[in-house]
Amino acid sequence: MEQSETELMLKGYGLTTAEFFYHMPDYIHVLNTFIWQEYDLAPDHPKLFDFIEFWQREIEGPLHSVRFTHRKMIAPGEWRNVVGEFRVN
Repeated sequence: MEQSETELMLKGYGLTTAEFFYHMPDYIHVLNTFIWQEYDLAPDHPKLFDFIEFWQREIEGPLHSVRFTHRKMIAPGEWRNVVGEFRVN
């Protein structure tokens, strides 16, 4: 049974977004992009690296580069002390 997004976040997973730059198979000098998102565990990112291995094994377009970011969705909130108040009427 697949786990829900909330269950994954409670287990420490965060949203990983990767942008893949790859060469077009028929036009090797042309770069294209592909966006990939998945809940993954930082700092090892096992799902991301599995997908990169899949790409290199199965996809014809050779990778040029991969850029990614990771964001934990459930984390301590940011708290700021508000000293003043502005009223707009």
